[in-house]
Amino acid sequence: MDRSVKLTEGNISKALIKLAMPIMATSFVQVAYNMTDMIWLGRVGTNAVAASGTAGFFTWFASALFMIPKIGAEVGVAQSYGREDMESARKFAANTLKLSAVIALIYSLILIIFRHQLIGFFKLGDTLVINMAIDYLLIVSFGLIFYFINPVFSGIFNGSGDSTTPFKINSVGLITNIILDPLMIMGIGPFPQMGVKGAAWATVIAQFMVTTIFVLVSSKKNKLFKDLNILKIPFDKECVKTIFKLGLPSSVQQGIFAGIGMILARIIAQWGPTPVAVQKVGNQIESISWMTAGGFSTAISAFVGQNYGADKWDRIREGYKRGLQIVGAIGLFSTILLIFGANPLFRFFIPDDLEALRIGVKYLRILGVGEILMTFEIASRGAFNGLGKTIPPSVVGIAFNALRIPMALTLSSTSLGLNGIWWSISISSMLKGLVLTTWYITVLRKGPKMNSQPDGSFRS
Repeated sequence: MDRSVKLTEGNISKALIKLAMPIMATSFVQVAYNMTDMIWLGRVGTNAVAASGTAGFFTWFASALFMIPKIGAEVGVAQSYGREDMESARKFAANTLKLSAVIALIYSLILIIFRHQLIGFFKLGDTLVINMAIDYLLIVSFGLIFYFINPVFSGIFNGSGDSTTPFKINSVGLITNIILDPLMIMGIGPFPQMGVKGAAWATVIAQFMVTTIFVLVSSKKNKLFKDLNILKIPFDKECVKTIFKLGLPSSVQQGIFAGIGMILARIIAQWGPTPVAVQKVGNQIESISWMTAGGFSTAISAFVGQNYGADKWDRIREGYKRGLQIVGAIGLFSTILLIFGANPLFRFFIPDDLEALRIGVKYLRILGVGEILMTFEIASRGAFNGLGKTIPPSVVGIAFNALRIPMALTLSSTSLGLNGIWWSISISSMLKGLVLTTWYITVLRKGPKMNSQPDGSFRS
């Protein structure tokens, strides 16, 4: 059954929440993937967490690369649906999937060939951690094509207004990962104890399962893929050009963000592998808030995209306002949780390392200060994407993320020490939220005015 939803009419809050909930749940699935790894690797030891965290920077960078076809799919399909142009929507679906596969294969080859040099960049200073990180990176590299294709499939479905199907399919992958992680990491039953390697293999197998189900379901239940043989369709030059125009700014932002994260990790590594592990675990805990906000960001993007295609600006304005109210509540809850629940939250992941616990509690409390403005930034990014204006979020993101490096070097050289690095992350996040939200409100005020009925419908 095709679950595509028309977002250009009806109750706005209901439409946003209905679309966002499965997307949020899908985001939590990805968070749960990483958290499951952290929970079991934390039982192996802090070094195992540090190793997977170090190699994980390159899967983080991969998310910047698949952002090109993913954003292209979400925005291109959404705007095509708003114009009721199914031929264009199918063209975006086919080209984004093919493009993601090509980019994944090239990037995987680079990681496999240069894995020693890439891990060596961090100067971890611990041979055991370095070797585990290299093993993890090699295994994950062989499964990156699934890691690339799955978000693009999700983007296609989300753009069509169907966020339920991606959630259900990604949940199968999560369940697979939850089952395999303890078996392969700890060596339970027929499996040998593989530690970090087990976590990598569990992730690859789970992602493969998700891709397989996406292919089967999309060909049978979504009209976008009806009679659509992706392998036989050549790349469409104009469509690919549009995909890059939509997705490249966000990709560049995410890529620079990942690169800045790597540089910060190298700075953090001066304090040893424990702070590296702390940041990995702390980032996963904090991701609960930005993944939740990210769900609404994607919903806002699809909502704005369809209404922009239908030229309904009053509906866009009201949708953004209500979206900010919702993510603001999420941000407030996250602030309270991270500040007052820091100790039990971190202890759950690394229970036996008092030094890691001490550093981790400070990390969570400092990051908790900026959660509301961080969620505003994420929601505004989605709203800009829905308009097809992907450059403003990228400009803001790149500028203030880059600010983290000099800020971290300066603050960490004071009495703040390691905490100065955490403050550089928190302060820059707040600045991004303040600037991007103000920018989007300015764009809305300059947009065309349209007369709306009290029930949200529009006069022609």
